Amino acid sequence: MSEDGSSLWAFSLSVYANAGVQAECLDLQDHHGIDVNLLLFCAYVGAVHCAVLSDTEVRLAASIVGEWQNSIVKRLREAQRALKPFATDLSPILSSAATLRTSVKAMELEAERIEQMMLEGWATVRIGTWPRAQPAGAVAANIHALFAMCGGSAQRAELPDQLIAAALAMAC
Repeated sequence: MSEDGSSLWAFSLSVYANAGVQAECLDLQDHHGIDVNLLLFCAYVGAVHCAVLSDTEVRLAASIVGEWQNSIVKRLREAQRALKPFATDLSPILSSAATLRTSVKAMELEAERIEQMMLEGWATVRIGTWPRAQPAGAVAANIHALFAMCGGSAQRAELPDQLIAAALAMAC
């Protein structure tokens, strides 16, 4: 558990630190429109709680954080990415851009932590009602439900094998 008491955040930090997981998550985010926090949430409830989310539950989870994700997290991510070329500029005028980008990255990370706290709080009162399965099956089913909800190219996306392996290392 993290110092703020969030099991989901602690799980996410641990899983995301594994080799290959960041690249998988960012690929799914950038090429298929997957919210990485929802992806980690799906893996978490499957691996840690052996819970299987229905399509409806995945949609509800997404609706809980949708406005936050679109209005705050995505905008901070866009700002930090837009700052990237300026942060490498060595001109005296732009010398503070790297510091600014670091600050925006920290704000983006904090916004993601808040999103996960929203998801975890929402799940706490429901998790006892969700069906159970073996961790590998639960994680895969939850991620498939997320991909189906996202539609388009996400439905054809490959399951993130590195993320699943890292999540299952923390299984119930």
